[in-house]
Amino acid sequence: MDVMMGTIAVVVDAAAIFGGFMLATWIRFGTNLIPLRYEPPADLYPTYATGAAVTTILFLFVFQYAGLLVRPQMGSFVNKIPRIVKSVATGVILTMVLAFSVQNEADFARLVIGLSFLTICVLVLLERWILFRIEWNLARHSRKTNRVLILGTDSVAAHIKRALRKEPMLRSEVIAFLRTDLSEPDPDIAPELIKGTIEELESFVADNEVDQIILASSRLGHKRMVELILLCERNLIVFNLVPDLFRIMTSSMDVQSLDDIPLLGTSKWPLDLFWYRLVKRIEDVCGSTLGLVLSAPVIFFAAALIKRSSPGPVFFKQERCGEKGAPFTLYKLRTMKIDAEAETGPVFTAEDDPRTTTVGAFLRRHNLDELPQFWNVFRGDMSLVGPRPERPHFVEQFKEDIGRYMWRHVSKPGMTGWAQVNGLRGNTSIEERIKYDLYYLENWSLAFDMKILLKTLFARENAY
Repeated sequence: MDVMMGTIAVVVDAAAIFGGFMLATWIRFGTNLIPLRYEPPADLYPTYATGAAVTTILFLFVFQYAGLLVRPQMGSFVNKIPRIVKSVATGVILTMVLAFSVQNEADFARLVIGLSFLTICVLVLLERWILFRIEWNLARHSRKTNRVLILGTDSVAAHIKRALRKEPMLRSEVIAFLRTDLSEPDPDIAPELIKGTIEELESFVADNEVDQIILASSRLGHKRMVELILLCERNLIVFNLVPDLFRIMTSSMDVQSLDDIPLLGTSKWPLDLFWYRLVKRIEDVCGSTLGLVLSAPVIFFAAALIKRSSPGPVFFKQERCGEKGAPFTLYKLRTMKIDAEAETGPVFTAEDDPRTTTVGAFLRRHNLDELPQFWNVFRGDMSLVGPRPERPHFVEQFKEDIGRYMWRHVSKPGMTGWAQVNGLRGNTSIEERIKYDLYYLENWSLAFDMKILLKTLFARENAY
């Protein structure tokens, strides 16, 4: 089915690219939206159709290079939008270069090529969304064809199972776990799925149909690892390994030389570079300004509801830890009763929290209580995207108990973040949040920020 869907994707992509280029031609020459300074040639559309055909082939090569034609296409559609837009932009730039190189033979209007960026983006995103929904529904209702055996029963093994369940395109089913040590299994792993220990692997493979083995623990000895790989080879089983680096660090590595001694260490964060920090600050200023303008009516209306529903101020102020742990005042719309923590002290918000007001529960569920933080972003206390700021009480607690926790303070905290859009918010695992926060910091890009901001519009999991 993947081969068939890949062929269909190429065809519909080609149609969208060709159609987008011709639509841009029509907008430029066939409407009165943009005044003409000269009479277009009689063979306008045949000439531009030839150019659109060449452009389509060029775009398909760009899409192939960007991995957009590979099947299965995993992840949510929102995740793919920045890559699609970037690929279209690359195709338009290459088209412009090509058009200039042949301008003596065919005079292609620069405005048509510029407009084609918008028209091709719209058509490609539309057909890609339709195709994604079709593929996703077909995969969700099709038979599981990839039977997965996971070696290990710890939190990493449980995380692999959750990730496979969330990705229907893989058509994978976890059929069993085998223990690799005597530690207590993760509570998310059902006891009936634990079928023994790694010592019974050979007999399990002989008695069951296994398509893929994932080793969640790489702490096996060298000899045992070789035996495992050879076993997979003999039985034509796909073998994958989660390295120890996933457990202890997610940083990319940097090698330096001290005379003739190689030194291995963590590489710099992207936001350590001045130009990247400048780009992110420009993004924050522009985004927060727009956010303040657009959210002002919502904040005004919410303020009226808060004042009517319960006594107390409209805005809630709380000290949080920012960049390098420096404290700052965070602003939110008040969603709880006055002195909500007078008896309990600092605690995380829980689902159906009795301290939350009726209006507050609605605001939290739709992330509207966070809107005043656009002011924090504009002031420079926060960024639009980054690890969520934590209260000093919890920072002092977590930095002693959780490895690499303080690394999340190397940059400004964000209104939203990679952990939040993946459901890790509220009273959820801090260790899991750290993995997502550090992955974001180590892989920052403007496109990554755009993807997170888009996903935030649909993020509702654990919003209480």
